Amino acid sequence: MRTCVSSSGRNKGFTLVELAVVIVIIGVLSAFGVPRFRQAVERSKAGEAFAYLKAFQSAQERFLSRSGRYALSRYELDISVPIPKYFSLGPIIIDGVDGESYESAAEDGWQLSLIRKGPSAGYGAYTITFSQEGFLNSSNIPAEINPMSN
Repeated sequence: MRTCVSSSGRNKGFTLVELAVVIVIIGVLSAFGVPRFRQAVERSKAGEAFAYLKAFQSAQERFLSRSGRYALSRYELDISVPIPKYFSLGPIIIDGVDGESYESAAEDGWQLSLIRKGPSAGYGAYTITFSQEGFLNSSNIPAEINPMSN
């Protein structure tokens, strides 16, 4: 059996120490890179939810201008954006229902929440809530994945 020997007389290849150093460097880079990647993926999923809720808000405003009240169901709206895959849709909560009829209360305002379902890269189930005013700070989305934060 022949071995490869360079012109200087040494065997070609990497030593065990060199390979160990490379493995340690890859491990350190992975330790920092994987959490940042998971955070970026979760932030993009939250961004999809924000886009849906913004489209829902616009559809509600169009409905209000046509009918004089907010929609009581998403099926009344002309929204063409699908519900985000990783979120479940909460009910439309109509403001001012105390003592008023449901129809007249729909003139006052609304809230809609999307609830994160399934595994969320360690962030747990969080909720994103919009109203006729836009994003509500009462939402419990973690700040590091909130597309509205810096």
